[in-house]
Amino acid sequence: MDTTYFGRNFGVMCFKDSISKTLLYKQYVKYETNELYKTGIKTICDKGIEIQSIICDGRKGLFTLFGNIPVQMCQRHQIEITRRYLTRNPKLQAGKELYLLAKNITHLSENEFITAFKEWETKWTAFLNERTKNERTGKTHFTHKKLRSAWRSLKNNFPHLFVFEKHKELNIPNTTNDLEGSFGALKKRMNNHNGMTLERKKKFIDGFFKA
Repeated sequence: MDTTYFGRNFGVMCFKDSISKTLLYKQYVKYETNELYKTGIKTICDKGIEIQSIICDGRKGLFTLFGNIPVQMCQRHQIEITRRYLTRNPKLQAGKELYLLAKNITHLSENEFITAFKEWETKWTAFLNERTKNERTGKTHFTHKKLRSAWRSLKNNFPHLFVFEKHKELNIPNTTNDLEGSFGALKKRMNNHNGMTLERKKKFIDGFFKA
């Protein structure tokens, strides 16, 4: 499940079955919230559909909303989160190594990733904890804030990044790439119809997902 936007205040939230490749449910939104995702899952369940697992982005609080259903965080979203903090070309050596590790996450097992991550932490702990003093106020703050943010993101999301390994019998995808592909195709087609009103956009999207 994921949401894509067409402008600042118009998006479509979609729930796609990774087995049949069919769209189970969609809703138009101004912005995505955990409650809207929860409503979507409830709506699908109310139709009598059994949900074996959920693959989603790393929105705060989302992982705990669905009871005993296994929830896999999209590894591609984690790579993107890390990139936003570190950029595609980190200047710091610690950032270069962490970004490379994050980029390779889709090719690593849980054990391989956690081993490499712990090695990185051991190597760069002192660097992560460096502080800079504000000469005016006398207060200190962490020197490498964005590096720490990227590190903490990987550390906090780790329990949800390899859920697919723990439930191999369910064949859980480790990314939302299938849905992202649908979003990409939809936007490509819509780009050929610039200037549509909001209602026309909705009709176009409805038709796309019925095709």
